[in-house]
Amino acid sequence: MAELARVRHWANALITLHLDPEVWSFGFDNAKTRAGQCNYTARRITVSRHLAALWNDDDIHQVLLHEVAHAIAGSSAGHGPRWKAQAAELGYEGKRLHDGVVATELAPWVGTCPNGHVHYRYRRPTRVLACGKCARRFDRANAIAWARRPQ
Repeated sequence: MAELARVRHWANALITLHLDPEVWSFGFDNAKTRAGQCNYTARRITVSRHLAALWNDDDIHQVLLHEVAHAIAGSSAGHGPRWKAQAAELGYEGKRLHDGVVATELAPWVGTCPNGHVHYRYRRPTRVLACGKCARRFDRANAIAWARRPQ
């Protein structure tokens, strides 16, 4: 579990080292499934306060490196070769997307498929969804039944 004050310190150090701290800033956001974000318009790197509290220091440090690489590579780089090269140069060892735990305890919608697989949503599902663990293609037989958690 990463301590938020320590995460802020690392982020500010990375920004000072690799970016212009007069232009770029750091903050925490309320994302529940996205670990980090590089906002080019606001020139701000953010990390999910919920996931930072769940993940270890090394994982959060990798998120920071991922987002700083985005800031350096520029918005047009996406997760392409220019971003990959920049990320590797910074010491980033991860992938394009995280596969760590998400803040499922904060999801207001919980769904269960006929085989008992549990799914979480942060917004009310607007259409029929089928369980991807039961079949690779949509099959109404694997439809997820959604229920709102009591508040």
